Amino acid sequence: MSDELKAIEDALEIFGTVPTLDEMPRRNLADKGIAGPTAAHVIEEVHTPFNLAYLTFTTGSSAFQNIVGVTHAELPDRSAVAREIFGRLNLEGGAKMLVTYPPLVNVFSKQALEDSAVTWSHLKRSSRDALLLAACKEQPQVILGESSFLRASLEQADALGLRAQMPEGCVLLCAGTPLDEELIARAASFGYTVHDLYGCQEFGWLALDGRPLRDDISLVPSPRGDAWRELVVGGLPMGDSFVVSKVGHVCDREGEIITYRRARTYPEYEVVVTHTTATAADTIEKAARTILRIKSRVVKISPDLVTGAETTRLELVPGVVGGTADAAEKIVIEGPQATKLFEAMVQAQRDMSSHAKTDPAWVKGR
Repeated sequence: MSDELKAIEDALEIFGTVPTLDEMPRRNLADKGIAGPTAAHVIEEVHTPFNLAYLTFTTGSSAFQNIVGVTHAELPDRSAVAREIFGRLNLEGGAKMLVTYPPLVNVFSKQALEDSAVTWSHLKRSSRDALLLAACKEQPQVILGESSFLRASLEQADALGLRAQMPEGCVLLCAGTPLDEELIARAASFGYTVHDLYGCQEFGWLALDGRPLRDDISLVPSPRGDAWRELVVGGLPMGDSFVVSKVGHVCDREGEIITYRRARTYPEYEVVVTHTTATAADTIEKAARTILRIKSRVVKISPDLVTGAETTRLELVPGVVGGTADAAEKIVIEGPQATKLFEAMVQAQRDMSSHAKTDPAWVKGR
């Protein structure tokens, strides 16, 4: 090695400010609170940008599983939702929760559960036997999981004569799939209560027993029919429609969103931004691309966009097969409250734009 190269090597070792691979910060499954087994995943390390709080994936219930990015700007609202959930369950002082499917923690976020003083654990294996073993040994106050899996597990507990060893007064928090209504009677025989939790990886938990968990949720007319409503959170449509009924949810008669009667909205709504409180159109254009990439929601910018407006104004336009968006009836969502989630995504874009990439190897200029 030449003297010149040796000098560079020594300088890198002594004065190098950018990290080596071993020096890079790492966020593992335990750091995200999801260090439990699933039969549906492999564990893969990725380079995750600092502007994302963490990565997760959709469940794949309606299409291929897609990557989801959760920004730091979204975490306060997820924490508020977690506190609301455990408050409604009368567990404000904290709870011990057994999680049957680790990615469900990502819908809360690890920070949200910690803010709610919740401690949680995962199964040793993703099976009913593992659930029964953990429930009997750990005696959790809450079990979070898919409702049919929980029903089958309780049936198995009866078949094996384990009823007396199961935890007393447990709350079954059902999520991930539409509620299996047969679980309610089975759980009641154990002295358990059942609650139906609806949400998604992209935006967190949105409704508990048919009652909204956020103050920026809107119910708008759905192409599915008069009895149906599309759920919109913070100005962004979910792509899910529900029957809305005064009769109420089977778990709470005050809950009018029948979350176990769910259908995909077709055609789905697109979002058009017509007014923004931002002073630069470029910020909104970048935020729209970010929302498409990490939330899979289509946001378009009106050619007549008004910047510096008092409130954000979004128009929901159904995609019309064989027609034009202009021919469809538009639904207006106006801030500040009803566009709260959209504003959080715009703030995340501002935060990212204000911090340039610090990697010296990332240079696009000459």
